[in-house]
Amino acid sequence: MEKQYRSGFVAILGRPNVGKSTLLNALVGEKIAIVSHKPQTTRNTIQGVLTGEGFQIVFLDTPGIHQPKNKLGEYMVKTAWRSLDEVEAILMLVDAAAGIGEGDRALFQSLQNRKAPLILAVNKMDAANEDTAKAQVEHLLTLGSADEVVYISARRRKGLGELEAALQKRLPEGPQYFPEDMITDQPEQRLICEMIREKMLILLQEEVPHGIGVELMALRERQGQALIDIEATIFCERSSHKGIIIGKQGSMLRKIGQQARYDIEKLLGCQVNLQLWIKVRENWRNSPLALKELGYQD
Repeated sequence: MEKQYRSGFVAILGRPNVGKSTLLNALVGEKIAIVSHKPQTTRNTIQGVLTGEGFQIVFLDTPGIHQPKNKLGEYMVKTAWRSLDEVEAILMLVDAAAGIGEGDRALFQSLQNRKAPLILAVNKMDAANEDTAKAQVEHLLTLGSADEVVYISARRRKGLGELEAALQKRLPEGPQYFPEDMITDQPEQRLICEMIREKMLILLQEEVPHGIGVELMALRERQGQALIDIEATIFCERSSHKGIIIGKQGSMLRKIGQQARYDIEKLLGCQVNLQLWIKVRENWRNSPLALKELGYQD
């Protein structure tokens, strides 16, 4: 008897900075979501696709759930909750190294009434005390239930096979939504902007990162050459931030451009000429028009 094809959508949920984007990149085997040590790195729900023999899992990497401070924050949290409406499973991630905190417990309890099965993935076990992590999970499970608990390290790619199996067995019979060689539905333009933003999140001072946005202005292939010209504008909220982004004699902007170009060339498979411009746009995170222009739309 022919084995039935199984497929479905899985939402990856968790507090900011627990490793959701790192896990998504590890599962699909390529970088599609940006990663940094700063919280609230993901601003849109990213779809990552894992296709195997007889199955396909479509992952939704949601922004970290936090208390919003502006309209961008409200958009991020709303996006996270909306991703749970029609999924086959919910994958909640906690950080074993930092410990399970009050925010994790509140989120876990809020997921108890959802129809979809709940898988609890305990991440960063490579940097945690195993006994402490398991004791904290036991305490968490006194507040509700999870259909399965899996201990992993997304960064070290440990436990991912067990996690994949836990998700696979909860998939219903369904169609293959995307071609086998497709790992994300995100357009190249958005991935390019996210790669530029990632480098700023990694390289810049603490006061700057979440006040920055990136808009792609031009993407042109040079005729007869394996070369693409890309122009992008970086938006920041203060004139003082503009100086930090540029750096002494342009050193920081060059570094951002060099590191972003490396990732973009890997994405596009050819040489890239990247030009970055900087504009001050005060309070853009509270402007519905600015949010729409930068791709954050309801």
